Amino acid sequence: MTKTIFVTKPFLPPLEEFTPYLQQIWDNGILTNCGPYHAELERQLAEYLGVSHISLFNNGTIALVTALQMLAGEGEVITTPFSFVATSHAVLWNGQTPVFADIEPDSLNLDPDRVEAAITPRTTAILPVHCYGNPAKVEAFADIAKRHGLKLIYDASHAFGVQDVSGSILNHGDLSTLSLHATKVFNTFEGGAIVSHSAAMKDQIDKLKNFGHDGETSVVATGINGKMSEINCAFGLLQLRHIDSVIHRRGEITQAYRAGIDLIEGLDYLAPELGGVTPNYAYFPILVRPEYPRTRDELYHHMKANGVHPRRYFYPLITAFEMYRDLPSARAENLPIARMMAEQVLCLPIYPDLDQVAVDRILALLQPS
Repeated sequence: MTKTIFVTKPFLPPLEEFTPYLQQIWDNGILTNCGPYHAELERQLAEYLGVSHISLFNNGTIALVTALQMLAGEGEVITTPFSFVATSHAVLWNGQTPVFADIEPDSLNLDPDRVEAAITPRTTAILPVHCYGNPAKVEAFADIAKRHGLKLIYDASHAFGVQDVSGSILNHGDLSTLSLHATKVFNTFEGGAIVSHSAAMKDQIDKLKNFGHDGETSVVATGINGKMSEINCAFGLLQLRHIDSVIHRRGEITQAYRAGIDLIEGLDYLAPELGGVTPNYAYFPILVRPEYPRTRDELYHHMKANGVHPRRYFYPLITAFEMYRDLPSARAENLPIARMMAEQVLCLPIYPDLDQVAVDRILALLQPS
């Protein structure tokens, strides 16, 4: 029987490595509320990622909601239509108005020029995404935010471990948020995080993720329950032992895909990383151009019929969904590049357990026939 291949599969270390962590949780009886594994995972992640302060959350969406609650205030938040819907949902959850700007055709990240053109007196923040882990134009966004007095929050859900010439990509902006969901390069089953730049910022974030509590008898903010459990933290500590080999294997798969796709007319992949960028190979998106003999959707269904399940990620655009489509910034003429990319993009399977036989099978399905 031919093995079914999905677009992603979480890395699972040997079960026997997890057992001592579970035993310790059972022995001390601390299951949540920022216990010892929570503190240790924050410490180790800050060291590994090269950031000053990190606050763990139960998922990346709650982390992003909290980051926007902390900094963005009331008003408009400029963001991308080419992302998972949690990016803009977090804006709505805070009672803010998302304003969509178009993306760049090479990186598929927010276009700084289009962002600057979208700024109004009601704009309070910019929310770029490091799409597929590819760094957005951080210097351009920093300049725009400074000149216009705006907060700059990065949705870095895909960007665990990514570095640029200055170090961790997570150090840019006022805050950066991570997703640690099972589909990500590094995961805690479910989880998320906010990276901040001072002990005072971290303290405020940590209060917000714990109902706004400041000690046992004082509540100082309208917080939420965003705490990560000890079991999730323990799994994260175990994952961190293996993360370098996980990223290395994803890099090998990426190189194999690139070599195969270079020989297929009408298929493109995003340009290799710019100099000075250390990637994490979070995704492998291809672009199905008009000269390819199948449409993107025809290729998608062809692969699924043969037991390989890629993903049209991101399709449809966020602006196609009911709660966004009537916004002025969601008009089709405002987003020509994003609309074109959403019709062409297809993410191929990539995960550490994907062997060369599977990679060759996937490349064979991409051949025109």
